[in-house]
Amino acid sequence: MTETKQPSMKAAVIPVTPFQQNCTLIWDDATKVGAVIDPGGDIDTIMGVIAEVGMKPEKIVLTHGHIDHAGGAAELKEKLGVEIEGPHEADKFLLQGLEEQGKEYGFEARNVMPDKWLSETDVLKIGPHEFEIRHCPGHSPGSLVYINHAHKFILMGDVIFQGSIGRTDFPYGDHQALIEAIKTKLLTLDDSYAFIPGHGTGSSIGMERRSNPFLREK
Repeated sequence: MTETKQPSMKAAVIPVTPFQQNCTLIWDDATKVGAVIDPGGDIDTIMGVIAEVGMKPEKIVLTHGHIDHAGGAAELKEKLGVEIEGPHEADKFLLQGLEEQGKEYGFEARNVMPDKWLSETDVLKIGPHEFEIRHCPGHSPGSLVYINHAHKFILMGDVIFQGSIGRTDFPYGDHQALIEAIKTKLLTLDDSYAFIPGHGTGSSIGMERRSNPFLREK
């Protein structure tokens, strides 16, 4: 029997802006081809880490349209000369309002449109690595979660955090929709799936299934 070895994947987490949002670099260890996930700002810092790890960015990927995740996407796209993929088109209004969001929080941001909206019928590719896409609305209407089954690894965005879940106290937020998406689309995964959330420390499906108080609601 011939054993097939999975390509090795690496990640680096860069907390950016006063929101301390986890901008994440994902790349293939052999080719160094990778992507920047959720560049919320501090673009010079992100560029420095890209150079430090030797990554060759092929795209920018957004999990959703909030300013702390997408506020630096337009600037980074210009610097890297790559396309933007995601989120789901339901977050179009948020991406069109990034400049206004920035004024509310006291820093500059530019509106941005992705080159490709993503949905559950698509597959996100980063180098040789494929990620299944699951639409998990509630925190925002177009929030997407990206799942690499080969490495049991998830780019979670602001859907689940260690010990918490994404905020839903926005006019367009929907707590019940978020809980339903988590239970039907994420807790169906086995406990060994690890994830990088949009903020804070990484965790796993198993840890959150056992200890996250929001996921134990009746």
